[in-house]
This record gives sequence, structure tokens and C-alpha cells, in this order.
Amino acid sequence: MDPEGSRIQDDPDVKIMMAGSTLRKVKSRSWKKQRHFRLLEDGLTIWYKSRWAGRGHSTFSVTELEAVREGHQSEVLLSIAEEFPANLCFTLVFHGRQGNVDLVAESPEEAQAWIQGVRKLIHKAQTMDEKERLDQWVWDWFQKADKNKDGKMNFKEVRKLLKMMNVDMNEEHALHLFTMADKSDTGSLEIEEFVHFYKILTQRDEVWKVFQDYSGDGEKLMLEELENFLRIEQQEGEQSAQHAKELIDRYEPSETAKKQSAMSLDGFQMYLCSQEGSIFKPEHRHLYQDMSQPLSHYFISSSHNTYLLEDQLRGHSSLEAYIQALKRGCRCVEVDSWDGNDGEPIVYHGHTLTSKILFRDIISTLKEYAFKTSDFPVILSLENHCGVEQQTVMAQHLRQILGDTLLTTLLDGQIPQQLPSPQELKGKILLKAKKIGGLEDCNDETLTDEVSDDEEMANGEAESPTAEDPPAGCLKENGKKSKSKLSRELSDLVVYCKSLHFHGFEHARLHAKCYEMSSFSESKAKRLTKEAGTDFIRYNTRQLSRIYPSGLRTDSSNYNPQDMWNVGCQIVALNFQTAGLEMDLNDGLFRQNNCCGYVLKPDFLRDGDTQFSPDKPEGRQGYRPLRLSIQVISGQQLPKVNQKEGSIVDPLVRVEIYGVPQDQAKEETSHINNNGFNPVWNETLNFIIHTPELALVRFVVEDYDKASRNDFIGQFTLPFMCIQAGYRHIHLLSKDGTAIPPSSLFVNVSISEFT
Repeated sequence: MDPEGSRIQDDPDVKIMMAGSTLRKVKSRSWKKQRHFRLLEDGLTIWYKSRWAGRGHSTFSVTELEAVREGHQSEVLLSIAEEFPANLCFTLVFHGRQGNVDLVAESPEEAQAWIQGVRKLIHKAQTMDEKERLDQWVWDWFQKADKNKDGKMNFKEVRKLLKMMNVDMNEEHALHLFTMADKSDTGSLEIEEFVHFYKILTQRDEVWKVFQDYSGDGEKLMLEELENFLRIEQQEGEQSAQHAKELIDRYEPSETAKKQSAMSLDGFQMYLCSQEGSIFKPEHRHLYQDMSQPLSHYFISSSHNTYLLEDQLRGHSSLEAYIQALKRGCRCVEVDSWDGNDGEPIVYHGHTLTSKILFRDIISTLKEYAFKTSDFPVILSLENHCGVEQQTVMAQHLRQILGDTLLTTLLDGQIPQQLPSPQELKGKILLKAKKIGGLEDCNDETLTDEVSDDEEMANGEAESPTAEDPPAGCLKENGKKSKSKLSRELSDLVVYCKSLHFHGFEHARLHAKCYEMSSFSESKAKRLTKEAGTDFIRYNTRQLSRIYPSGLRTDSSNYNPQDMWNVGCQIVALNFQTAGLEMDLNDGLFRQNNCCGYVLKPDFLRDGDTQFSPDKPEGRQGYRPLRLSIQVISGQQLPKVNQKEGSIVDPLVRVEIYGVPQDQAKEETSHINNNGFNPVWNETLNFIIHTPELALVRFVVEDYDKASRNDFIGQFTLPFMCIQAGYRHIHLLSKDGTAIPPSSLFVNVSISEFT
């Protein structure tokens, strides 16, 4: 059984890959080494080794790749552009935070064969259905375990394979299954027999039991029986009849059953494991929200220190970090600009040892990648430390490189009473920076309203030198004149996002314009949330606010964004380069609405007269708490945490709720000893959710360890409002937020009124 079939292997480009090529692997200007690369027979694994090194080799799977970039499309390849022409160069881009691989072929033809071949294989991997994916997974394991490559496996090899697959099985039981599968009676399993063995091994009693509850004859679900299941268990109501028919057409492997409009156990399991059977409402994956409201009515996916791939003291500044953030749906990126030695502004983390990149290169990267994942506007948050001359250079680069993409004028020529909508700003890049004067007097050529540092100090308005917004360009409405530290050319590019020092909610209510926005450190934002939560919410209905991590987080760790979302802050900036709970929450919130980077705030965070307070959720109109009950039934093929021979996980599941303070909660199951393959818990966890519209639910699987901290196995986070009730699978993600198929949890979710 070759799940790939012979078709893709017959492709001329794939044939060249299978024959193998010598390619230069490039890590820097000085590190360029020849490696022999080839595609293995499974059509999915790329193998490479040094020509000289003994037996050492490396492999990676095509499923780990996201794309292939052609030509000089990485900093490393740009740095050797004079030595190797673009038509020899290409970059393999991996999912998540795994570093890219830059390669140089010996001829343009060979480069093209690898570029096109890898693209075809990525497309093939992405379009596999559930059955093909599972077959491929089983096939991969067989290949890994068949050490002598004779296409057969004896019992000893199978036992070893089960350990690799995270199964600790009673020897007698394993031998019994092995003998059942060894139809040819040879004492070893060929691939077909191994697939049969795997099927018996993975028969899921818990799915069979649900199937039995609705099947009249225990063999199949007739159309009406499937409808009943969808209506009663999956709570689909009216649409269940139409949906039942679609599911049989889509997931039933047996033609005979299809003709009878029936579903077999195999088809039923395939439906439950598919995206439609997942916990995430399919209709909320698409762009389902109203995108015509003012920008201030949306949460906006936002990154801090976007140029960093690592920590803030010695980390690597990289264009790749911008590409990765934008690909994850980020819609607000940050640039810290400083004067460069040769008149060209540079970007890095000031006064530290982080590497430096040219401002103009970042703008070129932004131009190319800003709208690949989402059409909605990108805000460029400029931390400007440059003198006037290089500010003018920045303005020239912004105009020349971005052209029409950069928004430089009011949309309709009118001074706005409210911010424009994401819909109106589609395909536009907005500059957030200091501005001389306001939109009302943008024709005024005099640089008034600018205060000097000493005046600011005298008024006690200056921020600390480590604050995000340098005080250099702070404006006050007192008519005092001073020499401007702002370049007029740069100032003119700021339209709807004028940075301003925050003077309190009362001052903003009386004087602020909708296009003026302030930045708050996490500690200041936390304090305001506690002291004046409802005022902060009202402020955020009209104006944008940006929150950024404390300057003390030199390791690029993150704060919990939930507290800021609870009061309607839109631009809650996180270090996208740092994996963990906080980025899981960010990915979870923005997983809905087509991952476009904009999520409409609940109505009580958009009403300028709102009475809502996160600390007293019961005080708002329309308060309706819900009961969430999650029966954690089982787990499937959990990844190994410890690669040590013979170590198997002891998994437990924890469900965590993030939302208003009253909703914060965690409940966990007991742990199952030595079974990462098909653990069964059958434990129910209960929660009361007071503000469902703001709640996020995070499922975490850990390897229990009584002596030390549990190891992370996988997680999945989603908004409470996107949960589908019923029997659902949760497809787990790695620490990096990338998929780890076929690892999943099987749960039964029920949501009801709490009375």
C-alpha cells in the first residue's frame, strides 16, 4: 500500500528530487556547505547529508513546510546575491518558529525542479482528506520502524514500534493482535497487514458506543438515525436533515452504504475526526463579522518589538520576524528607528546588542507581505528615535516603497468624528507616529503646539526615558512655540493614528479627537483597568489604545492580554516570537473571522454610554450566565514528550477559562499511566461563564510527573462563542501553535442556561 499512489512520483520534478541533488546549504556569508538532498520513496520525507560526514544525516517532512520562496528572498541569500544569481537560489519556509533553510542549486533547471517539486508536494500534503492523512501517518511509522527495509516487520519490531507510537501494551494482548493481523502466517507483517493490525489497535470503543446508541442494527446509521444524532447530540436543530445527507456524501468510504443513504462506523469516525466534527464552529472560521464599524470597535492582532526573533538584549533582529508575524495575521507591527551612520535609518532595540536592520528593508518586506494573509489594514507603529534629517529619509522611503498602499490623506477629505472602518481601509498601511498639530490644521505651515523637554519636565508631563513613546515630540494645546524635533515630511504621513501622551480619561472625554491614540505600558494599563475600568471601556469605544509589555521583560516574555481585552483595548501588543500561554490566547481569539487579524468587540464594549464593568458582569443589560460542561472522553495519538527509548507519557487534560475575573478557572482530569496512544478518562469538568462574549477556553494536555513540573504535550485555545456543542474532536497544536496531526482529544460539550 503506497498511500501517495504512483501519480505524484511520476511527476518530472519529483523524479529529479528522488534521484537527489547536491545543493549548497547557506547559513551566512561565510557558511556555505554542500549537502546531498533527496526525496525518499514515501514521497514525503526529504533526506540530506554532508558528502564527507560518516553516517550522520538529517530528515524533515514536507508536511513541516509552509512554502518555497524563489530567488534572493531571505537576508542570508541577499547577502550573497553577488556570488550566486537569483535563479539558483530558493528558501524552504517551515511552519511555526522553526528556522528556514536557504539553498543554492548548481543550475537554474535544478533550482526550478526543486522549487516546483516541493510546491507540488506541499499542495498534495495540504489537500489530503482525513483517510489519506491517517494512511500516510501509518505508512510513515511503518517506514520508520522497518529498519532493514525489507517491507516486513516481525513481532519484536512491532513491539518497538508501539513504544515509538506512545503505546505501552501488555505483551500477550499485543501478540494476540499481531497473530490476528498476520493473515499470511509468516511471523511478520507486510504493510497491508500492518494497516489491518493498526486498525484493530485503534478501534475506538468510545466512538462505537455512541454509534450503537443511534444505530438500529448496530452496523450502520440510516439517514434518519444520523439526523437524530445531529439534532439531539450535536444540537444542530433544523439543518440536521440536509447536513446528514452531506456528511454521508463527504465521509462515507463505502459505496454500498452511500447508495443506501447510510453511514458505517468508519464513515462516522471519519466525520467526527474532520474539521466539521471539530469543536470550532465551521461558520466562525470564515469572515462572519460586520467589518464596517469604526476601527476602535475591533480587537486588532498586534506585535511588540516585531523586528526581534529572540530576546531584547542580544537577540537577532530580522526581516523574517516581520514575515512570520504578518503570516500569523498580525495587523499592527512595531519599528524602533535610530540614526544610522551613513544617513540611512536603522532598526534595532536601542542601547542593546541586538543586531541592526535597515528601515527601508523592513518597509520593502511590509510592502510584500502585509496583505498575504488578510486584506484589512496594517498599522505601522513607529518608535522614532531619529534626528530630523533621517526622519525625512524615513518619510521618503515610506512614500516611495509603499506608494498608494500608504494612507496619506483623509478618506473623504472630511475631519472624522469617528475612525474609518477596516472595510474602508482595506489594503492600506497606516502610520502611527507623532504629528505636528492636528488634522484640522494640517495646512498650517508653522510648527506650533510643540513643547520642549524642559517645558515638559516643568509641567511634570514627561515620561521616563525607558517609556515606549519618547517625549521628544509630545504636543500640548497651549500655543507655546519651540523648535520642532519632528520632520514635517514624516508628520504629514500620519492621518488616523496620531500618537499622543495620555492626560486622563476626563481630559480625553472633553478634548480628545478620535484619531489621537496613546500607548500604555502593561503596568499603567493594569492600574487604569483596576481604578477606572468602565471609563477605560468608554474611552476605547472612540479612540485606539496600544498596550505594550514592560521594559523589564528583557527575555521577551509576555503579559496576559485578557485583562486588556476585558476593557476593550484594541492594540494589545505581544512578543510574537515567544511561545506560551499568552500567544495561545492571542492565536485563540484571532482564530475566528478568517484569521483576518480583526475581531469585533462585544456590543457592551462598543457603546459609548456602557455601564459594563469586568468586575461586576452581573450589572450589565442582557446579563445571561451559561453553564459549560465538558466530558473529557479520550485522547488519540498524543506526541511523545521525551524521546528517550521506552519512555511513554502519563497524560492529563486541563481545561482553563480566561475572561472577566469571575470567569477565570481551571479544572483537570486525573492522569492515565503509560498511555499516550489511546488514553480514556471519561471525566466531566464544569464551569459557570458570566461573560461568554469575552471568554476564551484553553485545552491543555500535559505529561504528569509527580517529582517535577508536568511537561507540555499540546493545546488548543478558542473563543467560548465559537464552541460547537456535542461530541467533538479537539485537534491539538504544538507549543509553537502548529498542527500535530493526528493528535486529538475527544470530548462531549454541553452548554446550557445557568439558573
